[in-house]
Amino acid sequence: MKSAEQLDLEDALAPLRKSYDLPDDQCYLDGNSLGALSHAVKASIQEVVHREWGETLIGGWNSHGWLELPMRVGDKLGALLGASPGETLCCDNLSINLFKGLAAALELQAPRTKIVTEASHFPTDNYIAQGMAQLLGPERCEVVAVPQEDLGTTDLREVAVVSLAHVDFRTGACRDIAGITARAHDAGALVLWDLAHSAGVINPALKDNDVDMAVGCTYKFLNGGPGAPGFLYVAERLHTAANPLPGWMGHADLFAFESSYRPAPGIRRFLTGTQSVISMAAVEAALTVFEDVSIEALRAKSLALSDYFLTLLHEQPDTQELLCLTPREHSKRGSQISLRMPMGYPISQALIARGIIVDFREPDIVRFGFSPLYNTFAEVRAAVAELADILRTECYREARYQHRLTVT
Repeated sequence: MKSAEQLDLEDALAPLRKSYDLPDDQCYLDGNSLGALSHAVKASIQEVVHREWGETLIGGWNSHGWLELPMRVGDKLGALLGASPGETLCCDNLSINLFKGLAAALELQAPRTKIVTEASHFPTDNYIAQGMAQLLGPERCEVVAVPQEDLGTTDLREVAVVSLAHVDFRTGACRDIAGITARAHDAGALVLWDLAHSAGVINPALKDNDVDMAVGCTYKFLNGGPGAPGFLYVAERLHTAANPLPGWMGHADLFAFESSYRPAPGIRRFLTGTQSVISMAAVEAALTVFEDVSIEALRAKSLALSDYFLTLLHEQPDTQELLCLTPREHSKRGSQISLRMPMGYPISQALIARGIIVDFREPDIVRFGFSPLYNTFAEVRAAVAELADILRTECYREARYQHRLTVT
């Protein structure tokens, strides 16, 4: 096997690391939770705050195209997702966009009322579906939460929409977006995909896979910043659907200030209120890095990093028996490796204390995220070496690693 140094020398994407602010004393393997700050984002925020807002004030809405940011940034996101222009909005957050998508699907699919979701879905996805059922009542909305292993055999013939994650946030397993979407369509159901853990590292090929709707966030592998806006994809053939949260930004003539709502044509009808210009500009700047690389190249490096991690785990006596929840088959793997460890939380804290930045998910999962834009093979080697030493010495049993922080 090649050394980490040789792999890094041969890495065509290695120069992209220089685009990011990364501490010298850390191996940042948490891009699957919050991406790193790029120099482009830092410069963009300064530009928007000091020049656009500071110098032109309200005139910025006209002179700097602020009003068009959700559509403009949406199209740039859509290019990474395999969408056509005019099918993606950057707006609000994932949860709100999910509400819009599910409600629109129920309207389009009437009289069908069932939302099928996976029982182990990311909590907000199920909370939104449950809240919609409570709001609309059982005659208009029923949520059926199905164990992941039963999704392949669930009867979808009376289902309005299936709500699934492209990559499971706990295990890092990647689902067959083409096959599942086709099966749902055969049963007359729509599918809404959550792309939070795949956008920027895997091409979901939304158009080619005939995907109906999708949502996601921009603060993970897309590096838009903490709390950065979400995105909403709606296939053009479904643009007749109503926005369940109609606001003035989605009106056909927003500055006519009409008392009754008339939806704008196309994807813009799914806008609601005024969007954050500063946050949206940060996302637009973050996406400039992707202009110099293909999503296929990013996927290839992502898999290479995680392959190297798995190989090193197997070679180390202290780590080779760890239970890996992430599938080893490339087509079924996202851009993280999830390890199950009974003392997972204190182990994660011991890693962080040594500069290996990972995260923890209940009840016993330590996640190692691999961002192909800036992670190196040397960092992967360091992470495995430190993990092996922590397990060998059992230093994670120290009292300082037992204290639970709010964000894990």
